[in-house]
Amino acid sequence: MADMQPDGAVRGPGRPREERVTGSVLKAVVDLVTEQGIGAVTMDAVASRAGVSKPAIYRRWPTKQDLIIAAAETRIGILSVPDLGDFRAELRFVLTARLEAYRLPGSDRLIAGLIGAAAEAGAVRGRYAEYTERITSETRRILERGIARGDVGPDTDVRAAATLVAAPLIFRLIGEQEMPDARFVDNLVDLVARAVGPVG
Repeated sequence: MADMQPDGAVRGPGRPREERVTGSVLKAVVDLVTEQGIGAVTMDAVASRAGVSKPAIYRRWPTKQDLIIAAAETRIGILSVPDLGDFRAELRFVLTARLEAYRLPGSDRLIAGLIGAAAEAGAVRGRYAEYTERITSETRRILERGIARGDVGPDTDVRAAATLVAAPLIFRLIGEQEMPDARFVDNLVDLVARAVGPVG
């Protein structure tokens, strides 16, 4: 239904309302996970918390896994790394940005829930793989830039190296149940840069 504006004009709901609904729903998912864990995320609970209808949610996210992925992407999304002229500096940029996201309240539960949901029976594995491809895309880009610049070895397996960059922070947070810190990032930068650096 169209809304009456202060100037008397009648305008449709438009994009701002769509964005408000999207923001409210995804925040509701993150809040539920932070407070109660991934098991608390149901369409009913999210609709109630966000103050929107279930049909409004289903129109945007047909399944619970779509909703969880979208919520995770508000925390751990695509990065944009400027050309800093040095692979180590760009790698530190990526890892520091991820560290800041992982240190936010509830990020550990959100990531653990995302990983668990990907392994559930009936999960559409391709959707999780697509999300992972998106969030590691900038790491692959800085590796390719490093190869072109000469501070990353020309025979580096970019996909394997991107996994090498992404995995340690998550394993420290979820597997070892220890919050990563800046020192851990410094160590990773050194280890990864040596692993992919040019030989000789």
